[in-house]
Amino acid sequence: MWLWLSLTALLCWSGSDLFSKIGCRDGSDRYSHLKMVIAVGVVMGLHAAFEIFVSGTAISWSVIWTYLPVSLLYISSMALGYLGLRYIELSVSSPICNSSGALVAVLTLLFVGGDDYSPLALVAILLVCAGAIGLGVVDATEDPELRLERQKASNYKYAKSFLALALPAAYCLLDAAGTFADNRVLEILTDRYMNAGMFATLRECADQAAASANCAYELTFLAAAAFCFIYVVIIKKDRLVPKMEAPKYFGAICETAGQFAYIYAISDTAHLAMSAPIISSYCAASVLWSRIFLKEKLSWKHYTMICLVVIGIAIMGFFDL
Repeated sequence: MWLWLSLTALLCWSGSDLFSKIGCRDGSDRYSHLKMVIAVGVVMGLHAAFEIFVSGTAISWSVIWTYLPVSLLYISSMALGYLGLRYIELSVSSPICNSSGALVAVLTLLFVGGDDYSPLALVAILLVCAGAIGLGVVDATEDPELRLERQKASNYKYAKSFLALALPAAYCLLDAAGTFADNRVLEILTDRYMNAGMFATLRECADQAAASANCAYELTFLAAAAFCFIYVVIIKKDRLVPKMEAPKYFGAICETAGQFAYIYAISDTAHLAMSAPIISSYCAASVLWSRIFLKEKLSWKHYTMICLVVIGIAIMGFFDL
């Protein structure tokens, strides 16, 4: 199940990348990244309401406060990622951002240990991480002529700047910290439910912890959206134009669906060192979408890195590592 959940998160988040880029690429909109936070917060808030009032997911202030550090890491990283989309192509931003999975895998193997992983599993992890990081390196060292040609085809020009690479890199660091902390907090919540005798099995406790944590995250994002709305619309008196905001909400729907799959995928602690790199490799799909829909051209080096990611995922899935 962890594999299918990881792949679902991969596809949804690559779709979120595409729509978020479309919604945030207008450099004249100073608050596009905050408007994206508003869109994601609204959709996540609606999903949280459904989970709580229809599906019966238990949520409490205790869970919200316990999960708050993780929520803040994720929300901060996403806001910086949305801001970065104003300064750089999606085919550059996404790979750099999603090198975070490599950092998570390294942190997991360093602090948790890799004794339970076979040599083939470690090779698969290495391939996915190398592909994700390699995409970022390829774009960062790209030939200037190819960069100009790609920008010409997409009708958007981006000047090299410190922010162009600093913002995705900041996303990478914060997201890696959030993912690593996420797994630890989920273990705390699972133990809490287990000790309270609320469920019969450890799997039921883990599922409840994942559902509660996801709702806590979505409610925190809704609160962040409310603050952004007050700042953008009320204080700065900027307008939310439906035609301009539509792509942001498509991106928000993909983001929420991806988050739902992701939280259950990483709750399987036995496969965290493999699920995290798979999910982070959605940058490979994002690069492809950028070529198809945004007309951002790729080089043979891009495709080589994408192949490494796909081969690593195939090994994990075929052998159910």
